[in-house]
Amino acid sequence: MERNSKIYVAGHNGLVGSAICRRLKSDGYGNLITRAHSQLDLCNEKDVNDFFAETKPEYVFLAAAVVGGIHANDTRPVDFLRDNLLIQTNIIEAAYRNGVKKLAFLGSTCIYPRDCPQPIKEEYLLTGSLEETNQWYAIAKIAGIKLCQAYRKQYGFNAISLMPTNLYGPGDNFDLLSSHVLPALIRKFHEGKINNTKEVVVWGSGKPFREFLYIDDMAEACCFLMQHYNDESIVNIGTGKDVSIRELADLIKEIVGFQGNIVFDSSKPDGTTKKVIDVTKLNSLGWQSKTSLSAGIGTTYDWYLRNQ
Repeated sequence: MERNSKIYVAGHNGLVGSAICRRLKSDGYGNLITRAHSQLDLCNEKDVNDFFAETKPEYVFLAAAVVGGIHANDTRPVDFLRDNLLIQTNIIEAAYRNGVKKLAFLGSTCIYPRDCPQPIKEEYLLTGSLEETNQWYAIAKIAGIKLCQAYRKQYGFNAISLMPTNLYGPGDNFDLLSSHVLPALIRKFHEGKINNTKEVVVWGSGKPFREFLYIDDMAEACCFLMQHYNDESIVNIGTGKDVSIRELADLIKEIVGFQGNIVFDSSKPDGTTKKVIDVTKLNSLGWQSKTSLSAGIGTTYDWYLRNQ
């Protein structure tokens, strides 16, 4: 990418897309193309084709998606499967047909089998059964990976697939019914602090382990890979380090300043027991994460206080 290249960021208002836009702007890329959902329905094939024909972007970051936590996946399976399939299919096809030089497809590490070995290597894709609590989203993202590979194989289209681990940071979704665990805990502990409650209830046993990547680190990695990576194989983006949900809750409690107790509700689902990705491939390409979990949570909580 050149500094004056026309770059379309699909999903620029979301957590991932907004971070990529921030990174691009800070790196001096000034010719960004964005459209809000009210301006462009990415599920509408004709509208997407017309948009690409009109704007002619040279590079595309495909960060638009229907996303959410366990509850959202469980109660809205059609939205997570159908809408994500439509969004990515429409954009990849339109990008190819309108001469886009390169496309970066953003997936998720939920594409990997529930019980695959740890840390998770890229080659573990499609070697076992998925975690049921997010299977709808995972299947859509796997289809997106394969679509990128298919366009590369059949048409020589330069599409890369990037798989970030669990993300968090400024601009996150803090809605308790649809958010992921980290922002949900920030909100729960903050409201517990404000209301001076005696306890905060956390879903599950607290025993599962998860990896968390600060959103601006993710954006830096995506821009780095757009410049330096050209291959059909997927690339994990993460820290390579995990933490238990119990440890995460304790850390957020301390940062927020909640004085009550933490109660784990074991009647609620835990999801996958352990999930941490292998980032050897990413590190070997010349990139690694910089933001510690405590620093990232602190910055995220500051943003929440300003924007709640």
